[in-house]
Amino acid sequence: MIGVAPMTDPESAVVIGAAGGIGAALADALAADGRHDVIHRLARSAPAPFAIDITDADSVAAAAAMVAAGGPPPRLVIVATGLLHADGHRPERGLSDIDPDWMARSFAVNTIGPALVARHFLPLLPRRGRTIFTALSARVGSIADNRTGGWFSYRASKAALNQLVRSFAIAETRRNPEAVVVALHPGTVDTAMSRPFQRAVAPGTLVTPPIAAANLLRTIDALTPAQTGRIFAWDGSEIIP
Repeated sequence: MIGVAPMTDPESAVVIGAAGGIGAALADALAADGRHDVIHRLARSAPAPFAIDITDADSVAAAAAMVAAGGPPPRLVIVATGLLHADGHRPERGLSDIDPDWMARSFAVNTIGPALVARHFLPLLPRRGRTIFTALSARVGSIADNRTGGWFSYRASKAALNQLVRSFAIAETRRNPEAVVVALHPGTVDTAMSRPFQRAVAPGTLVTPPIAAANLLRTIDALTPAQTGRIFAWDGSEIIP
């Protein structure tokens, strides 16, 4: 069984970034499991009314309103979005590579976007019973684990996301003591995001999106309210911020 433990009342799940490699696999796995009555697959490239641009506050608000009006309340919200490289920009290797516009774009997608999702989607979660809100983060966002430097924009934006998750967890626990709000590291997954860097991946550690989704959902299923506000890897191990 994956996702959130069954409840008596109907429930839905929301996957934001459901057109990406990991997001699509997560949505497919949740649909195959059958535990949720409705799976909302939201993505920037999705047709209306399922389109969402997490860098646009109005778009996020409209998507949340659609979910609120479109069936049972969500007990599981997964933010499966992220930006590592695009339009010729790659992770910085040295100080001379720092570009303020690229750094701002990284924070817009990796930090501010999930914050906007939390603002509009956390209030949709029920006030009783176990609920899950999670955003995909990255091990390189851990300050304690940073041994190589570089990748300044990505590291900093994910570290900021981890801090936000902690703060959101504290607020949500006041609203529902059984709520779980966490950040999750999916591992290195064979997607367009990781493809330019796969030569450096250790043999046997690159996984397909379906395997990554199964790993993440297995970890989600094992989470308890006592673990809220923390960061976990795909295998359930905790990552120190």
